[in-house]
Amino acid sequence: MPKLACVAGEPSGDLLAAPVLSALNQIPDMAGLEIYGIGGPRMQAQGMRSDWPMETLSVRGYVEAIKQLPAILKLRKELIQNLTGEGRPDVYLGVDAPDFNLGVELHLRKAGIPTLHLVSPSIWAWRAGRIKKISQAVERMLCIFPFETEIYDRAGVASTYVGHPLASEIPLEPNTNQAREKIAKEFKLSSNLSDSIVIAVLPGSRSSEIELIAPVFFETMQLLTEKLKGQKLQFLIPVATPRLHVPLEALLLQAKNLNPDIQIQLLDGMADEVLEASDVVLIASGTATLQAALWKKPMVISYKVPWLTAQIMKRQGYLPYVGLPNILCGEFVVPELLQNEATAEKLSQALIDWLNHPNKVAELKARFSQMHETLRRPTGLLVAQAVAQTITNSRQKRVQS
Repeated sequence: MPKLACVAGEPSGDLLAAPVLSALNQIPDMAGLEIYGIGGPRMQAQGMRSDWPMETLSVRGYVEAIKQLPAILKLRKELIQNLTGEGRPDVYLGVDAPDFNLGVELHLRKAGIPTLHLVSPSIWAWRAGRIKKISQAVERMLCIFPFETEIYDRAGVASTYVGHPLASEIPLEPNTNQAREKIAKEFKLSSNLSDSIVIAVLPGSRSSEIELIAPVFFETMQLLTEKLKGQKLQFLIPVATPRLHVPLEALLLQAKNLNPDIQIQLLDGMADEVLEASDVVLIASGTATLQAALWKKPMVISYKVPWLTAQIMKRQGYLPYVGLPNILCGEFVVPELLQNEATAEKLSQALIDWLNHPNKVAELKARFSQMHETLRRPTGLLVAQAVAQTITNSRQKRVQS
């Protein structure tokens, strides 16, 4: 029976890997494939056995990682021991989470286990020195952005452009009215949203993000309600994971105490529907910004990290922007308000600017449509084929030896 070990360290990795596992299940030669490692609910729904909790790896930034370091190191040791022993796979697929996965891949490759990595670390943005470690740890890099393969070609690392799975899952043309009707029906909202200005608010999927950025996002919603008094505003917040409900509910209660009429809805999951339904988006930097771009939505990107983390990242950065839409377009097509710039006044004004300039929004949508076409590939199938071919080659080599 063929074996695949796979590790995704956070919800975005779970989202990326699930279509790969689904496609693998459709390849005849992979019948009976055993998939195990670390994954989230989407991967598990495709038949994966997650032997360790993904939440242990779901940290962002140096300071946050240091706090979680003992648990991460313990998990990595157990994983490597298992995969080089009784749980030895035919191939290892690391999904993003480079600080964790590259270390694991280095050990496994030295042990003769083929390693693939889906989602290149952002070596084009910061920490370019990681290319040396990548060349030692990764047999083939599976790139989700088209410009990355040239970087790996120059470094002598095998790579394949597979596109971004979100570009295939999200339709080229959003249906805003349909999404609004679905949300209103699903959550029994008193309004059908058709006559509202709908603002999607995505404060992140990690507890640390909610702690640092969500309070100013709620302040921004309060300020928008004051500035746009007389207009019907509806704020929709998709809650990424159940554990985030408690802090978000507390912030919502504070907001309601300040203004009982403010319309904020916490919705379980449904990030795509919320983005599709929105007129404008307030969003934390991360994979979700690409989702918003693929839904062709004007957005304001924001982020806050602890001071020390910000200083370290600043010194190792190469690009003037952090948001994926700006990185892919090669310029500031949407505003980024980070750290001390992330104030309710500046965020609210940036959102109002989008609402007041429909021509600018139309230009942005055209730009995002071009991006969507470039990223649209059968990603899950392409990655699955790379995994299947590597498994076949690995098993053939064992038979020959």
